[in-house]
Amino acid sequence: MSRSLPAVCVRAPAKINLGLAVGRRQADGYHPLATVFQAVSLYEEVTATPSDEPGLTVSGPQAERVPTDSSNLALRAAHLLAEAAGVEPEVHLHLAKGVPVAGGMAGGSADAAAALVACDALWGTGMSRDQLLELGAELGSDVPFALVGQTAVGRGRGHLLSPAMSRGEYHWALGIQEQGLSTPQVYRTFDEILGGVDGEPEPDRALMQALRSGDPEAVGAALVNDLQPAALELAPHLVETLVVAEEAGALGVLVSGSGPTVAALARSQQHATTVAAAMTAAGVADDVRCAAGPVGGARLVGSSVAHEGKG
Repeated sequence: MSRSLPAVCVRAPAKINLGLAVGRRQADGYHPLATVFQAVSLYEEVTATPSDEPGLTVSGPQAERVPTDSSNLALRAAHLLAEAAGVEPEVHLHLAKGVPVAGGMAGGSADAAAALVACDALWGTGMSRDQLLELGAELGSDVPFALVGQTAVGRGRGHLLSPAMSRGEYHWALGIQEQGLSTPQVYRTFDEILGGVDGEPEPDRALMQALRSGDPEAVGAALVNDLQPAALELAPHLVETLVVAEEAGALGVLVSGSGPTVAALARSQQHATTVAAAMTAAGVADDVRCAAGPVGGARLVGSSVAHEGKG
């Protein structure tokens, strides 16, 4: 086997669920989903370095809230890849956070996707993208999308992906809360207050048509999230965040995924800045960011890897 040298850096994007239809909880504990993902320009960066003492460090906003033990999804990704490739998981991972923690934007899944790509490059395992997607699905429902990016429809638990016909660029103002929401708790609350429909849900037709036409106003009008009532039940202050964004002229506003991040679709990059300023001025978010989408999935952004010799 070739020997790899010093470090690989991979960047993976956050996601917004433009549409999220949730079915009734099944016997295996999962809910069938039909979701429309869009990858947006908030990123996690994972740097993988060979190490005889494997471990993980974290920097950036809310870094103290990220576990660094074996429960961390990026570490789990490295170990899963090593097992699949038959190599030792001798790697140190550093996560540079750019996605809200427990914010409904799949930051942990982005970490896992980035770790898979980084360790694959570092170790020279030569995994195909389909093999990485299979490993990603074992780690979590949103990990495959973080590998692929762009705009896609997710079925099953969200892990069965197909490309979505989508035109144009979309600009977002994101209202971020310091206190995250637990995804399992949001789903439990969803079960209590709504329950979901029987059978496999379908993506919203109006949303799919709006994306095909590249019409931001139609996309804004079609944004939908079946988990939003549950998120608002657990975090009622988010109602004010939604209202402020709407009053600032957002084309559409919703809670992203399981929350609590509020995503407001704007007319342009400049308008996104205006909506973000309104949320800041009203004090309805602990942090406010602007982002655009769709963007690509996990990709190499820096490497000093060289392969030497034959094993």
